[in-house]
Amino acid sequence: MFKKIMAPVDLAHQGHLEKALKCTSDLAKHYGAEVVFVGVTASTPSATAHNPAEYAVKLDDFAKAQAAEHGFTASAVPVVSHDPTTDVDDALLKATKDTGADLVVMASHLPNVLDYIWPSNGGKIAEHAKCSVFVVRG
Repeated sequence: MFKKIMAPVDLAHQGHLEKALKCTSDLAKHYGAEVVFVGVTASTPSATAHNPAEYAVKLDDFAKAQAAEHGFTASAVPVVSHDPTTDVDDALLKATKDTGADLVVMASHLPNVLDYIWPSNGGKIAEHAKCSVFVVRG
């Protein structure tokens, strides 16, 4: 049913991704799907990486570790943005097309009052992506 799963990850917040990563792993193994981990980074230094090349290496290492630990095929696609805070939704939507994903599995926070003003990343991706989207809360 699913052949390519895109899993957006924020390497600075890996601890908040456990539930979504478990769902990604389970679905990948169930369907024999490839997983593409997509991370959006800035071209400027951050707490995660000094530059986009270093970020790409860290994202690739993350993908390889997930694949080895959970037994699925994985790759990494780093996306460089001028301002990841404001561009992340558009960057991820473009990545769904560029990667050929037929499913996106992504973490999201529990809804709160601010979601009526600024929609969550998961909500925007689910609303606009041309593929299925599984938003994992918590």
